[in-house]
Amino acid sequence: MAKTKVDPARDDLTEVDGEFCVPHGDNQRRHVIDLGPFEVERSAWYVVQKLLLFLPAMFLFILAVQLMKAGAQAVGPQIQGQFPFANGVSTLGAGWLGAYFVLSGSPVAATAISLFGAGTLTKLQAFTMLSGSRLGASFIVLLTGFLYARRNRDRARGESIGIGIQAMTMTAIVYLPGMLIGYSIMRAGLLDGLDLHASGKLNAVLGTLWGPIVDLVSAHVPGWSLFLIGLGVILVSFNLIDRVLPAVSSDATESKRAAWLKKPWTMFLLGCLVATLTLSVSVALTVLVPLAAKGLVKRDEALPYIMGANITTLADTLVVAMLQTTPVAAQVVLAEAIGVTIVSLGILGFAYQPVKRFVIGLDDWLVSSNRRLALFVGTLLILPVSFLLSGLLVGKPGS
Repeated sequence: MAKTKVDPARDDLTEVDGEFCVPHGDNQRRHVIDLGPFEVERSAWYVVQKLLLFLPAMFLFILAVQLMKAGAQAVGPQIQGQFPFANGVSTLGAGWLGAYFVLSGSPVAATAISLFGAGTLTKLQAFTMLSGSRLGASFIVLLTGFLYARRNRDRARGESIGIGIQAMTMTAIVYLPGMLIGYSIMRAGLLDGLDLHASGKLNAVLGTLWGPIVDLVSAHVPGWSLFLIGLGVILVSFNLIDRVLPAVSSDATESKRAAWLKKPWTMFLLGCLVATLTLSVSVALTVLVPLAAKGLVKRDEALPYIMGANITTLADTLVVAMLQTTPVAAQVVLAEAIGVTIVSLGILGFAYQPVKRFVIGLDDWLVSSNRRLALFVGTLLILPVSFLLSGLLVGKPGS
C-alpha cells in the first residue's frame, strides 16, 4: 500500500500524542505517523512482517560473522604480513577502497575485525582498516549526488553534488583527528580493563546453532572461500535489516518538528539515531541528497547530522567485535568511536561556525568548476590507492 504524504495544512488530519496522523481508509485504525524522516505504519500484519524479516536477518548476520571467522582462520597464516596487509598504512587504503567497492563501510569494517580476531591483523592494522572503511563509506553519497544531478537537471546541481562533497569532507575532518585520539587511547591501554566479548557459554550456543552450517559449508568449499561467502551473507543480512527498519523518507513534512530540526544539536542527535537504526552511514547520509536538492534541508543544516551518523554507524561493527574470542576487538572499535565522538562534540561545542564556513566554502568552490570537481574525485581515488600500494614498499606489520 502506498504511503500517504502527511500535510499538516489538511483538514482531515488528526493529532495523536502530539503527532499528525492520517487514516488510510474509512473505518480503519491503521495510519501513518509523522516521525520526520521516518514513516511508520501501525498494523498487526505490519509488525508480523517486520518480525518475519528480523529473525532471518539476525540469523544471517551471526552466520556471516561465524563464516568470516572460519575463513579468516583458514587464510590468516598465508596473508599475515603480506600485501595488502603489510602495514597500517596499506590496511587504511584497503579499508578505504573496500568501502568504495561494496558501496558500504560496514561489511569492510566487519572484515577488519574478523581478520583481527583470527590474528591476521595487528591492532594498528585493524584500527586503520576500520578507519579506512569509514572514510570510504560516504562515497556512495557523492555518487548518488552525481546521478541525482544528472537525472534531475532542473534541480540545483550544487545541492545534490554538494551534499556528497560535504559528506566526504566532514567525515575526513572528524575521522582523521579522531583516529589519532582513538589510537592514543588504545596505545595507552585506557580500555584494557573492558571485557566485551563472547563468553564460553555464548560461544557454545553459537557453535550449537551455527556450527553445523559452517561445518557443512566448509566441507564443500575451499577454506579461503569461507571468508568471501561470509562477506556475501553479511551483505544479504544488512539488506534484510534495512527492510525491517522504518523507512527513511526523502520527503520532509512541514510539521511543528521542522523548526527544531534546524538546530545543530538536534540534527546531530537525529544523525546518531538514523545511523543506529539503519546500521549504515551510507543509507543515513544518502537520504540527504534528494532532501537537499528539493531545498528541504540546507547544506549547513546537514553538517551536524553527518557527524552524528558517523559515530553510531560503528554500532554493528561493535556487535561483530563482541562476537570475537578476544576482548581487544571491541576495544579497537570503542577507541575509534570515542575518538570520533570527542572530535564531533568539540566541533559542535566550540568550533561549529568556522568549520561550517570552511566546509560550505570548499563545497561551493569545488562545485563551481568541473575541473576542480574532477580533481577532487581524482584525489579521492589516488589517496587510498597510494596508501594501499605502500604495502608493496614497506612490509612492517606494526603493533
